[in-house]
Amino acid sequence: MIALEKRPQPSQVWSLASPVVAVVLTMIAGAGLFAALGQDPVAALIKIFWEPVFGPYNFFYLPQLLIKGAPLVAIALGLSLGFKAGIWNIGAEGQYIIGALCGAGVGLAFYPMEARWLILPLMLVAGALGGFVWAMIPGLLRVKFNTNEILVSLMLVYVAEQLMASMALGLMKNPEGMGFPGSRNLSQYESASTWIDRSYGMHWGVVIALIAVCFAYILFSRHILGFQIKLAGQAPRAAAFSGVSPARLILFCLGTSGALAGLAGLTEVAGPSGLVSIDFNVGYGFTAIIVAFLGRLHPIGILLAGTLMAITYIGGDVAQSSLGLPAAAIQVFQGMLLFFLLAVDVLTNYRVRIGERKVA
Repeated sequence: MIALEKRPQPSQVWSLASPVVAVVLTMIAGAGLFAALGQDPVAALIKIFWEPVFGPYNFFYLPQLLIKGAPLVAIALGLSLGFKAGIWNIGAEGQYIIGALCGAGVGLAFYPMEARWLILPLMLVAGALGGFVWAMIPGLLRVKFNTNEILVSLMLVYVAEQLMASMALGLMKNPEGMGFPGSRNLSQYESASTWIDRSYGMHWGVVIALIAVCFAYILFSRHILGFQIKLAGQAPRAAAFSGVSPARLILFCLGTSGALAGLAGLTEVAGPSGLVSIDFNVGYGFTAIIVAFLGRLHPIGILLAGTLMAITYIGGDVAQSSLGLPAAAIQVFQGMLLFFLLAVDVLTNYRVRIGERKVA
């Protein structure tokens, strides 16, 4: 008989090994999926993982790693704060959208004024503040009325999407856009653009993500607040007895998470994306959940996981264009990663026992 037996202490070996095992299992299952679709599984995996980094056109794909990876890393770092403390912000996609709308609104309000030293900093502040305020809605409801932050933050994503569509078709619509939905192209408005060097894929979102990695590492390894966050997640009662304020922790984690997601949205809408449109959001807020857990909620791990997920985004586009793989197959492939990670993670807290059941 096969049974799961709870470990006295979580296994450090499996905690470190489970992301690697999950990636391997995802590649095996993905190969089966691609084969079922009538494609050469080895060729598909090469296109996804090898081509963007080492292929003949890597000079074009490598800058895309920064463009795709920066928002994933920034959002995942914010989510990791709450996840470590047992606070589940599932609505980062909504905070990402609202941050983009607030920041873009500031940039469009100043158009065509030329003052990059003033406009871009104001846009960054507005983007962070927009994401922060949107995250405070589930935060305050949790603190005041003990509502479930998972449901509230998730439902707010759909509200944000409707606001985005409304702005693209109404208030922020380009008056010179021939009636097409969407705002002016902010990436072409020098004072509002977040681009640093287009040819290398460098924009301010990359800088913000790297700074956030450094601050998160210091917070978790050197600061008392990082210790309180981990204590609240692992032993809530012990945290309460030690003087940790649950309300302040909830608001800090959700607020920081929202601000980082808002900054990611602003740097995307004023850089790689360029404009407020109906289909601006591409699911970075949800994919960042996979990145956070794949990186074991550790800043360096999240940086590596964000890079890996960015490779699957770019490699997925390559596989779609060169092999004809459907976009849904790539999305399923990415979803498998979280599925296998959660499955293998069971071995961190449980060991497999094979034999007869013991009779009490």
